[in-house]
Amino acid sequence: MKSITRLLRLWAIQRVFIRHGLDELVLSIPLFRPVAFLYYLFPWNWRRQRQDFGPRGERIRLSLEELGPIFIKFGQMLSTRRDLMPDDIAIELTRLQDRVPPFSSATARQLIEKAYGRPVTDVFQHFETDPMASASIAQVHAATLWNGKAVVVKVLRPGIEKTIRQDIAVMYLLAELVQRYWKDARRLRPVEIVAEYEKTIFDELDLIREAANASQVRRNFEQEPMLYVPEIYWDYTHTNVMVMERIYGIPVGDIQRLKDLGVNFKRLGELGVEIFFTQVFRHNFFHADMHPGNIFVDATQPNEPQYMAVDFGIVGTLTPEDKRYLAENFYAFFNRDYKRVAELHVESGWVPPTTRVDEFESAIRSVCEPIFNLPIKDISFGNFLLRLFQTARRFNMEVQPQLVLLQKTLLNIEGLGRQLYPDLDLWSTAKPFIERWMDEQVGVRALLNGVKVNLPKLLENLPYMPNLWHEVLKQATQQQLKLQYESKQLEQLQQELKHSQTQLRFIIAGGSLIVGASLLISSTDLSLDPALSALSWSVALLGLALLGYGLLKR
Repeated sequence: MKSITRLLRLWAIQRVFIRHGLDELVLSIPLFRPVAFLYYLFPWNWRRQRQDFGPRGERIRLSLEELGPIFIKFGQMLSTRRDLMPDDIAIELTRLQDRVPPFSSATARQLIEKAYGRPVTDVFQHFETDPMASASIAQVHAATLWNGKAVVVKVLRPGIEKTIRQDIAVMYLLAELVQRYWKDARRLRPVEIVAEYEKTIFDELDLIREAANASQVRRNFEQEPMLYVPEIYWDYTHTNVMVMERIYGIPVGDIQRLKDLGVNFKRLGELGVEIFFTQVFRHNFFHADMHPGNIFVDATQPNEPQYMAVDFGIVGTLTPEDKRYLAENFYAFFNRDYKRVAELHVESGWVPPTTRVDEFESAIRSVCEPIFNLPIKDISFGNFLLRLFQTARRFNMEVQPQLVLLQKTLLNIEGLGRQLYPDLDLWSTAKPFIERWMDEQVGVRALLNGVKVNLPKLLENLPYMPNLWHEVLKQATQQQLKLQYESKQLEQLQQELKHSQTQLRFIIAGGSLIVGASLLISSTDLSLDPALSALSWSVALLGLALLGYGLLKR
């Protein structure tokens, strides 16, 4: 049954592509050019003309909107990477960030009233019928609480979970096919990546979880004005409805308006990098859906602008091991220590342990050195990623599914920086932060922080230390006596084994002599040879003596 459902969904996807004339576009990709002739064999292409469709960017956007949330999110991610695609497609995809076709306001009201168990007018003094914005998972409406606070009400799309489950099933099918028939699949680990994405996307369907994420990030930046997160109103928050403070920032993608207000774009670019590294390495809790539709700017102080973030349905964390390896990789990279970068990849298991460090170092240097110290506008990340993938394939470097969210976020931040301040030197901006973080982790400051963190616990347990020490010494003494007793037993056992081995030698030797002498006596007429007769009996007697000694020895 599942296979039939997957095939039906694949057919539905194909029909959407055909309806919007994207089959021709797909077959023009270099990978599919050998089978491009199929376009002319499809009957539906015989009468239609190229002018039957709109611009290609619009066709792609409409297809993604029709296919649902997973495809929309893919388009949102691509929209931040204008360096990886033509401008007409990138510009059109930006419309996916907050202008996805909304569902009806009547449906939104019904969902809200069902969640609260009472009419919307009892909950809100004022509720805007038309949505402020509509995204792939939910849409938001402006409202006012009865205490006068301006808020935003986020409502999940109806039936969204079923659609996502269908698309995830299709992704698993495609991943399994890739893993089975593509030789590089083991390194790319497509099934594990889909599993990681599945967990992430279903977490996003729980608005209580999103509200908790937002509260955590808000608390993390309470003392740092670089990022502002709206307050969550918990009394009005449910699994499919969330209410939060309304903010009045300028969309980060509205470059012209920010310019008109005299915003310092260089500072804005630097703050973006600093926020990313602060979330990843200091807080270990980062916003993993930072496309321009979720980011705003408070331009009240143009020279010290402040970012404002919403939509915390997708957040990421790292294990201590991954965080340390990443930080050391960044640190080594910023210092052009490519040998250390290669060693870290081997130590972390990201490449096979048999990898030659010197060869891997040389490959990394050839990829990274050409772009070092260049501003973002002069870096072709398309070429960089292509060469990086070629290097990864050559050294069997595996994709790390647990880092996919981080890589996605880094691409979003870099794409955002390219729009805001193309002259930003990403490396020199990030280097001081990483150096400071490394100092906090392994330097004198790390020692002082460790003492500061553990001192209260030490003082709390100090009154109990004498008893603890007495107990430890008592146990150590008992353990030592036990070890001495076991050592004596072991020594005695060794002596018994040695004694048994000696007995066994005598028994084997005696038995062998007796058997040999018996065979000689039985097979020979000893009366014809007195000397041989005497020797045979002597051997038999010796064997009997040895056998008796072995059996009687205690």
